[in-house]
Amino acid sequence: MALLSATWSLPAQETESKWTAGADLVSSYVWRGLYLSNAAVQPSLVFESGGFTAGAWGSASFDGLLEADLFLGYTFGFGLSMGVTDYYFPSLEGGNDYFETGKDTGAHIFELNGGYEVAGLSLSANYVLNEAGGAGSAGGDKYFEVAYTFGDVAIFAGGGDGLQSLSGDFAITNVGISATKELQITPSFTLPLTCSAIFNPDREKFYLVAALSF
Repeated sequence: MALLSATWSLPAQETESKWTAGADLVSSYVWRGLYLSNAAVQPSLVFESGGFTAGAWGSASFDGLLEADLFLGYTFGFGLSMGVTDYYFPSLEGGNDYFETGKDTGAHIFELNGGYEVAGLSLSANYVLNEAGGAGSAGGDKYFEVAYTFGDVAIFAGGGDGLQSLSGDFAITNVGISATKELQITPSFTLPLTCSAIFNPDREKFYLVAALSF
């Protein structure tokens, strides 16, 4: 899933909808410090009720990379969240059938997600459950991240092993800062613009990413 996301609510009915829909337009798709594609449109559809969340998220890049994810999660009142994500890559050659989950050709990565957030500080931990050769995972991959948000600015650092790093051993892969401003389109309508500077020490790459959220 994308580094940045935002949603807008569907038109209000007699009662408030539990569904939200949104889309980001990103200058490039960088996930946990890994460059995945050039500019892309990234839609989302989310259902929320109490602490329960379920939804779908996708990415369609201008260079042909496609991603379509499903996720489930629950957030407790004290800031702890737990969930699972199915990352699916339909554009992968030789492993793009939706029900193909073989370890050599499968295009699905199933990941457990955990997080904790309090007073602007957030911690996350993620663990891949399956071997998916088509999607580049040998299984058991781990990724950890810490972030701190103050106002419209966030700083973050993360690292992992497996598909995250060049060697497969644990490495810091995602260090950066992001800032958001509201673009005034009309007196009553604004769009969030987020810019992120991201450095991947493991691959020695630097990225500057812009995201416009609708």
